Amino acid sequence: MALDASKIGKVVAEQMEALEGRFGDDCQIGDVCTIVEVLGPHGSQVAVRPGSNVRPHQLIGLLRMAETSVLSGVRSGPTGGY
Repeated sequence: MALDASKIGKVVAEQMEALEGRFGDDCQIGDVCTIVEVLGPHGSQVAVRPGSNVRPHQLIGLLRMAETSVLSGVRSGPTGGY
């Protein structure tokens, strides 16, 4: 069975809507990284894929900032954002 990409497409569309609402039209997308959990007969594995121009030190910075953002949202409860 092939992987169904519709879930990723839905998440990305929701993310773009949220970004446009939060930052408006005067901004642009910088570096991008996707993190996906893949479930299968092998169990659960995580796949990380940086954008085409993201250098390793940029990727590490993105991941650390994402971790900080998520932890901040967890600490502030369900109304906190990340």
